Amino acid sequence: MIKLIGVLIIATGFTLRVNTLLVVLAAGLATGFAAGFSWTEIMAMVGKYFVDNRAMTLPIVLMLPVVGLLERHGLKERAEVLIRRSKAATAGRVVLLYTAVRQVSVSLGVNIGGHPSAVRPLVAPMAEAAARAQHGELPAKSVVQIRAHAAAGENVGNFFGEDIFIAVGAILLMKGFFDAQGLTVSVWAMALWGIPTAIIAFTAMIWRCRVLDRRIARDVAASGPGKAEGVR
Repeated sequence: MIKLIGVLIIATGFTLRVNTLLVVLAAGLATGFAAGFSWTEIMAMVGKYFVDNRAMTLPIVLMLPVVGLLERHGLKERAEVLIRRSKAATAGRVVLLYTAVRQVSVSLGVNIGGHPSAVRPLVAPMAEAAARAQHGELPAKSVVQIRAHAAAGENVGNFFGEDIFIAVGAILLMKGFFDAQGLTVSVWAMALWGIPTAIIAFTAMIWRCRVLDRRIARDVAASGPGKAEGVR
């Protein structure tokens, strides 16, 4: 049981909102020491799995400085200006459009988007700009809700869209599990049954985005003039 100390550290760290990287690092080290590994062995394992999975790790590591440079040179501001020019745009519609693009692209095996590369620098600022163009200054509560829905759109689009693509890790993992249990299930069948789930999830997102727009309008009206304040 002591080897599960990492789970407790992660749960506690996330509950206390400690830096995610530090929490995961501490959990990994604690689990390794609890399992009887030395510091050298733990570092060797970290290096081994980093190299083995570099095709997945390097794009993420390299994306962060690129996005940071784009933000420094006005990416967020240009996105806000662009969305303000669209009279029909609302926060909910921006989030819903991104969810649709994300879900369709992932289902075709094209990985467009992500929290660090799209949601934070583009989708959330564009949704906030759409809401401000429609209502003026927003209450802090509304800003937080918009950012939360932008993140939710990424999660819904990515999670339910990838189960339709037969070469994604989740499908292959389930295929391997079924094969190990002696059950014959094709990847095509699993992908096919992922379509109704994806449609239901997207329908739920449509409803959530409509509710988001109504909630923003209600909160802005309740805050009154001069009472709205943004969140940085």
